[in-house]
Amino acid sequence: MAAPSFTTWVSVVLMLLLFVAGATSYTGFGSMQVVLNLLIDNAFLLVIAVGMSFVILSGGIDLSVGSVLALTTMVAAWLLQVAQWPPALVIAVVLLGGALFGALQGLVIHVFKLQAFIVTLAGMFLARGLCFLISVDSITIDAPLFVSLSQTQIPLLGDAFLSPGAVIALAVLGAGLWIAHCTAFGRTVYALGGNETSALMMGLAVGRTKVAVYGLSGFCASLAGLLFAFYMLSGYGQHGQGVELDAIAAVVIGGTVLTGGYGYVAGALSGVLVLGLIQTLIAFDGTLSSWWTKIVIGVLLFVFCAVQRLLSLKKAQH
Repeated sequence: MAAPSFTTWVSVVLMLLLFVAGATSYTGFGSMQVVLNLLIDNAFLLVIAVGMSFVILSGGIDLSVGSVLALTTMVAAWLLQVAQWPPALVIAVVLLGGALFGALQGLVIHVFKLQAFIVTLAGMFLARGLCFLISVDSITIDAPLFVSLSQTQIPLLGDAFLSPGAVIALAVLGAGLWIAHCTAFGRTVYALGGNETSALMMGLAVGRTKVAVYGLSGFCASLAGLLFAFYMLSGYGQHGQGVELDAIAAVVIGGTVLTGGYGYVAGALSGVLVLGLIQTLIAFDGTLSSWWTKIVIGVLLFVFCAVQRLLSLKKAQH
C-alpha cells in the first residue's frame, strides 16, 4: 500500500479509536453533539488545512496562514467598528486581500526561486506586524451579521446542531476535493509536487500553478479568519498563534507526504478531527495540562513522518 493511502487509513483508524476510548471512559463523550462540536470548534482549522493541503501537495509550505488569520480578524473588526463599512463589503475585501497576499508570496517564490519556508516566514512576520499597526488591543465586533452568524444554530437530528462556520468549512472541503481530483489545476499541483522539472518538461503551467496554490492558501486563511471572527466576535493580533503548525500537523497526519506529490485533500478532515479529539479527551479528563495536547500531537507527527519515509524508501527499493 502506498504511503499516503496507508497513513490516511491509519489516521481514520486512530480517529475512531480515540472516539471509542472517549465514549467508553467519559459520560456524554459519545453523543452526536460532541462529534459535531469537533467540527464547530475546528471549522477555521479545517479551512486552513484544505488550503495547506494544496501547498504541501505542490511541494511547498506556508507558514503565514496563522498571521493572515489574525490580520483578517483585525482588518474586519477595524473596518466594521471604526470605518463603519457594510459587512458584505468587509467580507469581500478581506477575502480578496488574503488571496492577493498569498498569490504575492507565490509570485516571489517562483520568480526569485526562493525557498517557500523563507518567503512565507517573512509573510508571517509581516502579517502579524500589520495586526499591531492597526491596534495593539482587541477590537470587539458587534455588527448584527457577525453576531447573528455567531449565534445561529442549524438544527439536525434531535437536539443536535451545526454552526454556519462548520457548514462553510465542509463546503470548502468539498470544493477542495473537486479541485484536487477533478480539474486540470489539481492534476498540475500533484505533478508539480512530484517533480517540478518533469512538470516543466511536460509543458505544464508551473509558475501560474504555484502562484495560484499560494493564492488559494491565502484565501483559505482569510476565510478561516472570518470564521474565527464569527466564533470569537473580536479582532486581535494574537489570534491564531501556532495555527500554521496545527494545520501542517493535520495535513501530514491526514496522509499527505510533506515532500509533496502524494496525498489526499480529504485527509485534512481526519487530521483535524484527530487533533480535535485529543484536545477534547484532555478537556474531558480534567486532570491533565492542556500542554499534553501539544506533546501528543508532536509524537504523532513524528511517527507519521517516520512511517511515510520508511514506506517511501521501501517503495524505492522495489
